[in-house]
Amino acid sequence: MRTVLIILCLGLFSIQGILAQTPDNREMAIWNETEAEKTERMKWWTEDRFGMFIHWGLYAQLARHEWIKKNERISDEAYQKYFELFDPDLFNPAEWAAKAKAAGMKYAVITSKHHEGFCLFDSKYTDYKATNTPYGKDIIKEWVDAFRAKGLKVGFYYSLIDWHHPHYSIDRVHPRSASSEEEYARLNEGRDMDIYRQYLKDQVRELLTNYGKIDLLWLDYSFPGKFGKGRDDWDAVELMKMVRQLQPDVLVNDRADLKEYWGGWDFTTPEQFKVQSWPEIDGKKVPWETCQTFSGSWGYYRDEQTWKDNRQLLVLLIETVSKGGNLLLNVGPTARGTFDSRADKALAEMGEWMKLHGRSIYGCTQAPEEFEAPEHTILTYNPTTNRLYIHLLDYPITNFRLPGYKGKVKYAQFLHDASEILITAPYGHHMQGSIATEADLNLRLPVIKPNVEIPVIELYLE
Repeated sequence: MRTVLIILCLGLFSIQGILAQTPDNREMAIWNETEAEKTERMKWWTEDRFGMFIHWGLYAQLARHEWIKKNERISDEAYQKYFELFDPDLFNPAEWAAKAKAAGMKYAVITSKHHEGFCLFDSKYTDYKATNTPYGKDIIKEWVDAFRAKGLKVGFYYSLIDWHHPHYSIDRVHPRSASSEEEYARLNEGRDMDIYRQYLKDQVRELLTNYGKIDLLWLDYSFPGKFGKGRDDWDAVELMKMVRQLQPDVLVNDRADLKEYWGGWDFTTPEQFKVQSWPEIDGKKVPWETCQTFSGSWGYYRDEQTWKDNRQLLVLLIETVSKGGNLLLNVGPTARGTFDSRADKALAEMGEWMKLHGRSIYGCTQAPEEFEAPEHTILTYNPTTNRLYIHLLDYPITNFRLPGYKGKVKYAQFLHDASEILITAPYGHHMQGSIATEADLNLRLPVIKPNVEIPVIELYLE
């Protein structure tokens, strides 16, 4: 999705935008939804918390990053062979959906078109699509049907950028990017962004019309400034009005450069880094979702080795929920349509933990301020059940002090097996009164750590 430099720049840009803009500027409104209506519309998403991102396109054949056409400045002519060879004969979307569900994911977003311009759907506005490759079928339709059949919500990523369309003007992230205004002017002779803007709207209309109810629309991305593109280049206001009209329930991310418009976005999207706290605008917490990779690439990258281990991935998920956010975790399928074996392993391991601990993720959010996280733990909280979850990143020995929890807890148990944890005075020689204040609570834990990656204590609160 990004080169490292662009990831860092966008991460900073995203946070700056969060801090600088306001979502409730009714003078710049795209529609008239109330705050309460928006909260209700987003309720399923804020409860589901965990989704699968899928980056798939012609770049899977090159197997060395989804930005390969830009990174190696590959010409359209040289890139054409990958279109002519694309034939994912092992593609089985039902298997993909089963793996997502088994991992504990509740929704999924797939790249209908990435920056390279190749469409996985059968668009009538281009020949550069999956139905014209040797594979010959509408991948998006197959995918939507399979994921819906497994009870998963579905969403489309759509790139505002297009490196293949003849009227998309060359800019600083284009494979043919230049170094001067004169050179850009020469390269863009004969290119008409009005034509591309209409193409963009026509394709988004297709995606929101031809595949039934769509739960998420992930537009990517704006990069205002010199030799860049922003809302005016996409005619983003009119685009979003169309989106709201076609699919009023759809959730839309924040990358169309409409942060100042009420109705221009639903959630913000920090990418490839951990936020320090729940993102806010003018002191008000906003819905957010972090998109992350298993490794250092979004598309399939055969030789990339910086894969996160199971513990890192679980901590990423838990910490995200602890700050009121969602995690969209990416898989880059191979050119034959299978998941990388390393992705399969990661999904299976997360699913094993989620099967026993999903209650500390689904429907959960940041813990109330009155509850301090004990050392080496992360807290999540379910406001509906009034239960607090303590994720033990470093397993304590016997005595586990909960600072200021006395009088607030009526029962404690391990989540993985619902086995009781005793609430007692501290245990051990000369321990009485030495590690706890009158406001603290002490749990007596077994010496042996439960046989799960990260044990979770479930507290039933008073």
